[in-house]
Amino acid sequence: METMLSEFNIFGVFIAPVAVYAVAALFVFLIVRNLIRLLGLAGWFWHFSLFEVSLYACIVCLLVKYL
Repeated sequence: METMLSEFNIFGVFIAPVAVYAVAALFVFLIVRNLIRLLGLAGWFWHFSLFEVSLYACIVCLLVKYL
C-alpha cells in the first residue's frame, strides 16, 4: 500500500510535494552533471542538453517514488 503525498508546511505556507522534490532534484542533478563533465563522459551523448533534461526528469521521478 502506497502512502499519499502530503503538503509541506514552510513558515505557514503549504507547498506541493512535487515542487519540493523538484528543488531537491536540482541539487542532485547539479552534482551528477558536474561529475559527468569532470569524468569526460559528456562527449558520449549526441545532444548533451537533451540528456540533461532527461537526467533531471529521471531524478525527479526517483525522488517522488522513493521519498
